[in-house]
Amino acid sequence: MRRALLPAAALAGALALAGCSGTDSGSGSSKAELSVSGPYMPQPVSADMAAGFLTISNEGGAKDELTSVTSDVAGQVTMHSTVGGAMEEKTSFPIPAHGQLVFKSGCNHLMFEKLKRKPEQGQKVTLRLTFAKSAALTVEMPVKSATYNPSTGH
Repeated sequence: MRRALLPAAALAGALALAGCSGTDSGSGSSKAELSVSGPYMPQPVSADMAAGFLTISNEGGAKDELTSVTSDVAGQVTMHSTVGGAMEEKTSFPIPAHGQLVFKSGCNHLMFEKLKRKPEQGQKVTLRLTFAKSAALTVEMPVKSATYNPSTGH
């Protein structure tokens, strides 16, 4: 009896963790189906660096990976995670099947470095997102006020 409880407990734990990953058990294809929502860049206070945020959703049945980001406004775009207040540059980010990759203030984010021009509020910045398996996506990222908060719209 005790042996049967361990696999059941492990399965229950795995299911509970799956609920925290932002995944959806809905149907989808056997490949990644990627889309982008909520892109924005707070107007940079510096003339040479800016941050960017967005959400990449995967409605498909296969995982993918964001491997690089480029932009017409920056000499280089790097990807970062922030855990416990420490920022770390990443070379890629996984995008789970039926899940999301979220870049938001205080967490994962994009850094636009070596700006060719300082983006101003009301303008749009073009990004190219490159993935391990899926076709690249081009995104128009609006420049918002330096204090913009997507949850309040200000």
